[in-house]
Amino acid sequence: MKRPGLAALLAAAVAALLPTTAAADVTYPDPLPVTGRQIIHDPTVIRLKSGGYVAYSTGGVIGARLSKDLKHWQDAGNAFAEPPSWWYEYNDTGDPWAPDISYRSGKYWLYYAVSSWGSNHSAIGVATSPSGRPGTWTDHGKVFASERTDSWNAIDPALIRTDGKLWMAFGSYWTGIRMVELDRSTGKAREGAPVHHLATRPDAPYAVEGPDIVKHGRHYYLFASYDQCCSGVNSTYKIRVGRSASVTGPYVDSTGKPLLEGGGDLLLAGHGRYAGTGGQSVFRAKGHDWLAYHYYDAEDEGTPKLGLNKLHWTADGWPIAR
Repeated sequence: MKRPGLAALLAAAVAALLPTTAAADVTYPDPLPVTGRQIIHDPTVIRLKSGGYVAYSTGGVIGARLSKDLKHWQDAGNAFAEPPSWWYEYNDTGDPWAPDISYRSGKYWLYYAVSSWGSNHSAIGVATSPSGRPGTWTDHGKVFASERTDSWNAIDPALIRTDGKLWMAFGSYWTGIRMVELDRSTGKAREGAPVHHLATRPDAPYAVEGPDIVKHGRHYYLFASYDQCCSGVNSTYKIRVGRSASVTGPYVDSTGKPLLEGGGDLLLAGHGRYAGTGGQSVFRAKGHDWLAYHYYDAEDEGTPKLGLNKLHWTADGWPIAR
């Protein structure tokens, strides 16, 4: 019989002590209350050196939101005034997906994907900015691309810098999550760099995407979205996590099951009005790790909205959303 993960064991213990109606809320916490412009999809959040926070997302020409306190968010337009011309090679609308923001070498770096639904003729691009604010980005073109002959899909980028190297996790559905090393100066894939395989599921359509990797203690933690997004209240997105002593894997869950064999501890799933929780990223602010994600609001016709929860870490080093 399959052993339950740590999150499941904690949930079962709490459920035994509480009424059934309360157990789900303890297992899957509600997002913290936010106000203002809440509509968002695939959020990436960072605290700006100048103060306050910016969130970028799928929608528009990389939609932007600004906040002073993580509670009230205002619409800030788009990262770009118009799509760079090369985006149209990958879709007819110039619509970018799932950005990732980070800071290094004295500037902000914004990675994003351009593709079309159901195709792995896709590319990841990068732009830089001195301030990280919308309207200040300079695009630098392609970082990495996939073609219909490849077994992976170059979308949903996520950067991590460690041990003097720069890595990009990426991918969805097409055999799951992959990783490639980037050149630290250009921010683009190193020529001939091998593509590492981090997570998948044993059966098609695989349905693992949107990676984010963070280091905590001596382990690297891979957060990923499993199952189906983009279907409003019918979305089944959920966030799972595994860890590894090496950034390139192998990643396993708390039972020891490899993420390359469908493993992954369940961190957050849809509940109540909060359907299809996923498209996540992890960021550091106010002395805590935070989980940002979108959910589809069942009380607002399935509109995608911003979810934020603090991440806490157990004594044996596993994340819990609260």
